[in-house]
Amino acid sequence: MKDLWLKPISDNYHLDHESEITNKLKNHETPYFIAVQNDKPCLVENGYLSTTREEDSLPCIGILPAISPSNCGDKSFQADHGTKVSYMAGGMANGISSVDMVVALGKAGFLGSFGTGGLSLSQIEVEINQVKKRLPNGPYTFNFLNNPFNTGYEEALIGLYLKYEIRSIEAAAFINPSPALVHFKIAGLSREKNGNVISRNKIIVKLSREEVAIKFMSPPSKNIINMLLESAKITREQAELARSMPIADDITAEADSGGHTDNRPFVSLLPQILTIRDHMQKKYAYTKKIRVGAAGGISTPQAALAAFSMGADYIVTGSVNQSCVEAATSEKTKQLLSQVKMADVMMAPAADAFESEGRVQVIKKGTMFPMIANKLLEYYNTYESIEEMPVVEKNKLEKNYLKKDIESIWKETEEFFKERDPKTLWKAEQSAKKKMALIFRWYLGNSSMWAIKGDEKRMFDAQIWCGQSMGAFNEWVKGSRLEKPENRKVAEIADLIMKNVVYLMRMNFLKYIHTPMETEFDGGF
Repeated sequence: MKDLWLKPISDNYHLDHESEITNKLKNHETPYFIAVQNDKPCLVENGYLSTTREEDSLPCIGILPAISPSNCGDKSFQADHGTKVSYMAGGMANGISSVDMVVALGKAGFLGSFGTGGLSLSQIEVEINQVKKRLPNGPYTFNFLNNPFNTGYEEALIGLYLKYEIRSIEAAAFINPSPALVHFKIAGLSREKNGNVISRNKIIVKLSREEVAIKFMSPPSKNIINMLLESAKITREQAELARSMPIADDITAEADSGGHTDNRPFVSLLPQILTIRDHMQKKYAYTKKIRVGAAGGISTPQAALAAFSMGADYIVTGSVNQSCVEAATSEKTKQLLSQVKMADVMMAPAADAFESEGRVQVIKKGTMFPMIANKLLEYYNTYESIEEMPVVEKNKLEKNYLKKDIESIWKETEEFFKERDPKTLWKAEQSAKKKMALIFRWYLGNSSMWAIKGDEKRMFDAQIWCGQSMGAFNEWVKGSRLEKPENRKVAEIADLIMKNVVYLMRMNFLKYIHTPMETEFDGGF
């Protein structure tokens, strides 16, 4: 191959050496020629190439392309969800990912998920109206947590979403597609006069297991379709259209995240889910691609770049958003989050899966919650009832761990389940072990609310969902204005991550062509 020579245009002749290269790399909308002057590489904005050397021409060793953040991931994600980039902030239960958070992200062109987990239907309805009022044209999505023991609640929540024409939901904690979830998808199907199929309702499914991914990448089961058809929730045309398309539009491969997690590294999980997607795409000959995103461990530009480089169609952030001003949690909790290092998290029993030993990832720094929660699980596995516990252990339970007498806790528990789930209360009346589990779940459930409220008396018992990515984020922003939680805003962080992804891409491009430019990532601030 012949050598290429660059003739810089005289009226716009800018040669920049190592000291200025970083600024040029950050200017991601401008392409540059990579030339050599006096044995040093430089970036030239304007010029023309030739195979013949001319006067004042320079050896050209490459071209650095312009890269926009919108070029990262899949453009169809942006088109379907109305965003400017392929970036999403995932839902956090109890409304921690709040209306303020969703609106701030949406106004800046990012997709935010309102966290409905743990909220009543009436609360959710109020928040839906707030989001629609403040963000009438989107983008936004609403979280939809699996509730297999209360299918009536699932159906009622989907009823709300359909009533208010919510066009996107983020489904989480599912093992099998529920009829309510499938109803949401099929209810948005129609056929235009020209024969084109319109799918108005989008489902983003967050999962971490291959067998679950296969279910959501498949069309709905015949049993569920027939059930919905017989109950007149869908039309015959919609039932027929549903047989040739997947339940999920987007699959979020959730790796080592805060809260519920299988602690899987996304460098292993993401390729597996992508491979399954490609197989299912061919098996069913879908006309539209199922998108696969990456979540869990993403809080820095380097992690986001890794996800996009591995083929992620979009990325999802979580823990980092909880420390932002828009998060509906206490200032005390945000301060704790801003001080977390990667080793400051651990696994603890989950309130909603206590008996099956389901676990969540939480902060261990500044709180005794994970240690106490694990002790409660130990008690549960050792004894058949609280009455069976030795007096010494029962005293420890009340004084040191629960910090409240058992009788009072049970009265509160009864009131809660009378309103929310009477069936569970009936089971507890039949089983002393079930009653013990509900008493322990009182602590696990309230601990997250103590964190949200910043309860002075119970902050040592605060349950704060958090992944290792929080520590990585804190290290990235150390020394910048974002080190302080009062300066952290979700849209600014999203913008910084995406802009620095392309900054790092351009840095790596220089390395790939063996350019001897000495550049280091300066944090991108």
